[in-house]
Amino acid sequence: YNGKCFLSFQTRRKTTTFSFVKQHLMKDTVSRFIGILIMMSGFFAACDRTSEQEARAGGEEIWFEETLHDYGEIPNGSDGKWSFVFKNLGEEAIVINRVRSTCGCTIPAWSKEPVAPGDKGKITVEYNTAQTGTFVKSIYVYSTAANSPVKLQIKGKVFDPE
Repeated sequence: YNGKCFLSFQTRRKTTTFSFVKQHLMKDTVSRFIGILIMMSGFFAACDRTSEQEARAGGEEIWFEETLHDYGEIPNGSDGKWSFVFKNLGEEAIVINRVRSTCGCTIPAWSKEPVAPGDKGKITVEYNTAQTGTFVKSIYVYSTAANSPVKLQIKGKVFDPE
């Protein structure tokens, strides 16, 4: 028995144990931090939605009933169409000049006719569901409204039904 050697082994073991604990605590802390960030972003996204009255009070001229559509889980090859309905809150007609998607897999369509004050219009987007996996796509609506452009989003997960 060598007391010095035993002490050295214990010290080394404590250091190793400490490093192991420290490493796992760091991983746990980072995971919690990321989880909190994800939850907060969802909270703020939900708070971003405004009612028609709030939009009107804020000076918005074009107001969408929803700016984010969640398809949820949809099977590969299914219909990926969705229509975003908007209302002209301004005092003059609004013309949608351009609608741009961030990806070629999302095709927008809209009426080129002016939308009179108080009337509604729609932007229809079609997501190509040929590819499986999770997606989040943005669509930008450019118009003659004061609050142009408006960002719309679609998200979901395409799965293979087989």
